[in-house]
Amino acid sequence: MVEHAGSRLGSRALSAWRRFRPPRRLSFTREGRIIVLLAVGVGFAAVNTGNNLLYLLLGWLLSFIIASGILSEMTLKRLTVERRPPPRVFAGEPFLMEVVIKNEKLARASFSIEVEDLVGKTPLDKRCYFLKIPACKSQRTSYRHTFARRGLYTLTGYRVATKFPFALFRKSRDVDAPLDVVVYPAPVHVRIPASRTQARGEAMSHRTGRRGEFIGLREHRSGDDRRDVHWRSSARTGRLVVREYQDEYAHEVVIGVDNALPDAARDAVTDGALTPAIELAVAAVERAISVAASLATAYLERGWTVELCARGSHVPAGVGRIHEARIARALALLPYVSDAVAFAELPARVESVLVIPRTVTAAGRPSASTVMDV
Repeated sequence: MVEHAGSRLGSRALSAWRRFRPPRRLSFTREGRIIVLLAVGVGFAAVNTGNNLLYLLLGWLLSFIIASGILSEMTLKRLTVERRPPPRVFAGEPFLMEVVIKNEKLARASFSIEVEDLVGKTPLDKRCYFLKIPACKSQRTSYRHTFARRGLYTLTGYRVATKFPFALFRKSRDVDAPLDVVVYPAPVHVRIPASRTQARGEAMSHRTGRRGEFIGLREHRSGDDRRDVHWRSSARTGRLVVREYQDEYAHEVVIGVDNALPDAARDAVTDGALTPAIELAVAAVERAISVAASLATAYLERGWTVELCARGSHVPAGVGRIHEARIARALALLPYVSDAVAFAELPARVESVLVIPRTVTAAGRPSASTVMDV
């Protein structure tokens, strides 16, 4: 009850801060400090001496500062920003984040605009600079960034800033616009292990596929080729129906990856207190996950049916690019778990490849037709 009340009070305080916080942030540039100090000095001199020329100079300096504030405020108004990450972001590889800014003002252009992504209150990377954004127009550019590890990263918002018109101040505003970026395991070069099954064309398989003799009709499943849709039967039944063929050389493989880490290592990863030994163990697990992802891609490109098994995670068998994306996302978000978490049993009837981290010893691993110690 106390925790619930405390969390409710904290959320109210956060919403109140968001409501009443200053809409703009103002920081001095070097030129701005000089102008402000000069204005203060001239003001003291004008008051002490009563010199009209000093009052005139003071008025010019103050009007210069006020004009800078008004024009910069007009520049920042009615600007919207959209960030567009690429379809795939891989760990350890640089990527380009596209930033599109639109000026929604009807008659005024915006000048000298800087945009940067935020993680919390910290800028993520370099600023994107836009010299001029005409009225009712949009501009786009991109910045380069690299995520060191796979996982889900959340960009909490972005910051729009300007030094227009006289570069006396840097005025900025923070916008809350969460954006999730899934970072996939780093791709590695892998070689598909030799298959236990019969070579292509030696025998008919009991699995259905696109090759061989026609067997019958069935309902559409995820990963089926659209060319196999029987449109006449689909129109009659109101459901997608596809043709089934007997496949002469269809293959199925189960890829297992061991994602176990000792409890001390998992706590150190959470706290960020990594020792060289823990970093080595984490790197081994990450290497195993990258190998599993690359293996799945290689098998699917050859037309195999691929199933993924890990401790606490399972992706059913499937084919095609959609299934490859499903496996890649599952591996990108695969957590570290304890040895006590059960490992899904690898089926004995099909090919199975178990990817094991070299420096991590864990119990409860199932038997597999092929074991890759990476």
